[in-house]
Amino acid sequence: MRGDKKFRRIAAWSITASVMLLAASVIPTPARATAEKTAQTGAVEPKPAATRTVIDEVGRKVTVPAEVQRVVSLAPNLTEMVYALGLQDKLVGDTDYCDTPPAAKSKPHVGGPMSPSLETIVGLRPDLVLATTSINHVETVDALQHLGIPVYTSDPQSVEGMLASTRRMADLMGANEKGEEVVGQLQSRLDALKAKLAGRPMAHVLFVVWMDPLITIGQNTFIADALKWAGAESVVMSDQKWPHLSFEEIVRVQPEYIVLTPDHAESNATGLADLRSRNGWRELDAVVAGHVIVMDSAVNRPSPGMIDAIEQAARMLHPDAFTNDAEPKSASPDGKPQSATPPAPHVKQRNHEETECTACAR
Repeated sequence: MRGDKKFRRIAAWSITASVMLLAASVIPTPARATAEKTAQTGAVEPKPAATRTVIDEVGRKVTVPAEVQRVVSLAPNLTEMVYALGLQDKLVGDTDYCDTPPAAKSKPHVGGPMSPSLETIVGLRPDLVLATTSINHVETVDALQHLGIPVYTSDPQSVEGMLASTRRMADLMGANEKGEEVVGQLQSRLDALKAKLAGRPMAHVLFVVWMDPLITIGQNTFIADALKWAGAESVVMSDQKWPHLSFEEIVRVQPEYIVLTPDHAESNATGLADLRSRNGWRELDAVVAGHVIVMDSAVNRPSPGMIDAIEQAARMLHPDAFTNDAEPKSASPDGKPQSATPPAPHVKQRNHEETECTACAR
């Protein structure tokens, strides 16, 4: 988690310095390379490949080749999208954190999403770089565009926003038909889930992003939206994305369920048994009732795999809605789906400090 302004200034200075060095000496721009080759050979170069201009999800104009062949992804969720669309052969590089599907780990890496190596990216000769507002710095996007490399930035803030991004990625890479197929299948699963949960009260939950300090989700996050599709709603109402809470506030709110994910295990509780061993937490109504679930870590990424996590959570929070289905997956300690109890009052919490959650953007 990095919300430190000093860090951002240092990162921006470092990126700017790298760009100046690359632009000046390391890698010639396409125009310069063409001019040099023409001067040396006297040959007339062919006309540049066809391009088109698109507007990305943050409103930037991006000129990309009409036929994209070489793609670098700067975020794990974008890498997952590329694979879901069957376009992995075009992916020539991704980040150190790209691990879904496992095959993504074998691609050349360009470093971390927040501080990728510009020199490595340029060396991979991409004709398109994919970035996202959830984890990449705008300075990185600016630097790559200064080097003549087109960058398309996605900005999914909801589950439907993720589907729209997936469709746009497919269009960018010349796979419209496949994009419609993938998005159509995901939407059908969401529609089926919505029908199953229709008329059922929302389960009121505390989604734990981090245990120490205690951080949860705000209402304007894709995780909060994913929970709603699963028939759940956070007991914390905040305009900030990752509000900090005091434990006293949790005691007062008394969530019906506590939701954890494996991605935050370094500093987080790992399940019901863990919470029952912690002072204070063991007295919470949800812990006493055994209403602690470990949601699939795919919920932390605005990518197609998020639908799996939503379905899994819905089964654990509303098992009675799936009694006629096959045996559901469960991350509860005893391997059985949890049962829902009457919803707790909805409590609003505001004006908490906001921080950037790197794990939630992976």
